[in-house]
Amino acid sequence: MEASDVRRVGVVGCGLMGSGIVEVVARAGARVTFVEGTEDLVSQGRARIGGSVDRAVAGGRLQAGQASTLLDRIEGSTRLEALAGVDLVVEAATEDREAKAAIFATLGTVTRPDVILASNTSSIPIGELATASGRPDRVIGIHFFNPPPRMPLIELIAAETTSEDTFALAKAWAESLGKTTVRSKDVAGFIVNRLLIPYLNDAVSLLEGGVATREDIDTAIRLGLSHPMGPLALADLIGLDTVVHIAEVLHAAYGEERYAPHPLLVRMVADGKLGRKSGSGFYDY
Repeated sequence: MEASDVRRVGVVGCGLMGSGIVEVVARAGARVTFVEGTEDLVSQGRARIGGSVDRAVAGGRLQAGQASTLLDRIEGSTRLEALAGVDLVVEAATEDREAKAAIFATLGTVTRPDVILASNTSSIPIGELATASGRPDRVIGIHFFNPPPRMPLIELIAAETTSEDTFALAKAWAESLGKTTVRSKDVAGFIVNRLLIPYLNDAVSLLEGGVATREDIDTAIRLGLSHPMGPLALADLIGLDTVVHIAEVLHAAYGEERYAPHPLLVRMVADGKLGRKSGSGFYDY
């Protein structure tokens, strides 16, 4: 199979990341079937995609006619069996080991044996999902960044069992979406999150220690290091609960205190302050 043969793609999960992945794939011309747990979640996923597409039209990044054609390529379902005819699957469900393993076990039985099963996980070892699938040579990590329609990078994570043919096809397909790819070994955090979490923790430490205000911390990084946004605004965008979860996985994997989630982050998550997704985090939205 070549990248051009991937004409129908399945996406498991249509939350913040999954909906963005659906949009990216549909923009590239493929038909997409996404799967969510309930009809209500399917409707929410459709609305999330529609809102993103509307914003792209309003911002001049997409023409109205293109938007209509894009949306016509997308369908939703509550059953993984709806992915029986797809050419590639990207799983973007909740960051839970057991839940993901169960999804991959089912995907391994309902899709064709030649179909690549990919995960968008940011922390769970690809090797575990590969084993659960029953086709370990055809499983790979394809890690998009938030928001997928705007972010140009994809991390490709090859497990020990991932074949070079699988990697080559995944790389060609990801690049056909207009993305730049990098390759990582199957280690906790891969490349970006392994570097990002200590950085975010340090920014939170500066804030709690009174070294500078949230605005000055973010402005210093934006203008001093030419980052598109500062670390506290970035944490809000990612979701503080997601940051804490990734930090806990990295801390468990490496045992280094720099990866442990900062106590202020943990308290904010406990208080329901998750960032943009909840309307309140380091900033109000």
